Amino acid sequence: MSNLRIDNVNQRAPLGIDQGLRRTGSEDFASAVKQAVSNVNRVEEEGNRSIIDLLQGKAEVHETMIALQKADISMRLLLAIRNKVIEAYREISRMQF
Repeated sequence: MSNLRIDNVNQRAPLGIDQGLRRTGSEDFASAVKQAVSNVNRVEEEGNRSIIDLLQGKAEVHETMIALQKADISMRLLLAIRNKVIEAYREISRMQF
């Protein structure tokens, strides 16, 4: 048992995740929220465009379904993150200093 070894202990986070962890301040948080909302909005618009393309015969059903699922998952993720942030804010506001 003494010869157990753990490789890659000092692995770096994937590009983007590591940079996001180093951000501090309300301006960075606000810009991250704005970017997340704009990304979800872009995915929603792609889903809507895919529906129009399907109705015009320019796209296949499976392509449209994939675009709509991406939009649905993006929105659910954004709402889940929002709910966690609100829950954390409420928990902090209940603390007594």
